[in-house]
Amino acid sequence: MKIPHDTLVLVVDGGRMLLFRNAGGAFDPELELLAAAEQDNPPTAAQGSDAPGRGFASAGAPMPGAPGHRGGATARSAYANTDLHALEETRFAAEAAAMLNARAEAEGNARLIVVAPAPTLGALRDHYSKAVVERLIGEVAKDLTNHPVDRIAAILAAA
Repeated sequence: MKIPHDTLVLVVDGGRMLLFRNAGGAFDPELELLAAAEQDNPPTAAQGSDAPGRGFASAGAPMPGAPGHRGGATARSAYANTDLHALEETRFAAEAAAMLNARAEAEGNARLIVVAPAPTLGALRDHYSKAVVERLIGEVAKDLTNHPVDRIAAILAAA
């Protein structure tokens, strides 16, 4: 992948964000770290322990004791557990997109590349501003946040 000089490269996953600028050449990138952020996002089990709620049907079969009720079971269902960990990852992606939106507005002609796992990339896209969309020259669906900077540059150059 060609990464022009001064291109901003956002490397993000659901809990860590790294923003770089390419200080090198298009085919020999040298990524300089401009900003980094990380969130503490424990697993859902550590964030909430309430059991899922239960719902009762309010339409359909007559209520017990009502005319026409013949006995039997009342319709019930359980609500799904809320995945608090996934919600925090989505919120973090929205924050990363907001930061990228602000950079795109402030840096006028800056070109952008975004690197993120597919689910995070989808969440980011939901929050891209018009400025980001206009300056975006590439997206890579990979999780590279835990790689050293030189390895990130090599992977992007080979992509």
